[in-house]
Amino acid sequence: MRWQGREGSSNIEDRRGSSGGGGGRGFGGLAGIIVVLVGAYFGVDLSGLVANDSGLSLGSQQQQAAPLQESAQEKQLVQFSSVVLRDTEKVWEAYFRKIGRQYQAPKLTLYRNRIATACGTGQSSAGPFYCPGDQKLYIDLSFYNTMTNELGASGDAAFAYVLAHEVGHHVQTLLGTIQKVHRAQQNMDQKQANQLSVRLELQADCYAGVWAHYAEKDGLFESGDIEEAFNAAHAVGDDHLQERAQGYTVPHTYTHGTSAQRKQWLQRGLQTGDIEQCNTFSSM
Repeated sequence: MRWQGREGSSNIEDRRGSSGGGGGRGFGGLAGIIVVLVGAYFGVDLSGLVANDSGLSLGSQQQQAAPLQESAQEKQLVQFSSVVLRDTEKVWEAYFRKIGRQYQAPKLTLYRNRIATACGTGQSSAGPFYCPGDQKLYIDLSFYNTMTNELGASGDAAFAYVLAHEVGHHVQTLLGTIQKVHRAQQNMDQKQANQLSVRLELQADCYAGVWAHYAEKDGLFESGDIEEAFNAAHAVGDDHLQERAQGYTVPHTYTHGTSAQRKQWLQRGLQTGDIEQCNTFSSM
């Protein structure tokens, strides 16, 4: 990707120098909340969690600043993530202006190992996630190596797709989609709730594609980048992950969609650049 020298976002919160993470409730302890399972391979995607006045808090975590030590790779990933985030801001700012609203950009929080969020205690084993309660994206930059070494989804464009997907969940929050899905899931059995989660995740993939449509026009992508993004979408398909982990698939437990579905909706957003084409709730 041609990202060097491009404008970066100011909405970066670097908490990699903080320690701790205990005290707050973990993902599994959020009573009455539907947790959307493994989106980025390992653990929990918080896109389905909605904080309310009586619900979630940051807990009693005490974080202490420590001297930040980062590798050359980490420094580059911070810069890269900032550029990608800024690019998503431009795309979604334009869309929200079009519909007569102002886009409220999310914060991208960098952390290591674990962190307190408005949705509970996040852990790096969960992969990147978005929390609607504080409208922040969370990522442990070590996930880049996980994608490369364990998922077979290498490259800058693959990492950009992951970031754009989480930004897609923020857009869903601003538009009220996540809140509607959460309310509906409360009156469903697990199988039905999972099906709604799949639709939510595929829409976030489509939104990532919408961003990629304009990023490609703006010259951000080089030859082979789109293929990297499609490969990443394939790598995090439920069927692919389950087959890889246990040798068989259990379709009714899918929460993010198959590899084919994820690629399909990413491609739809990429080809059209039109958020109106991302209604996964009316067409599957």
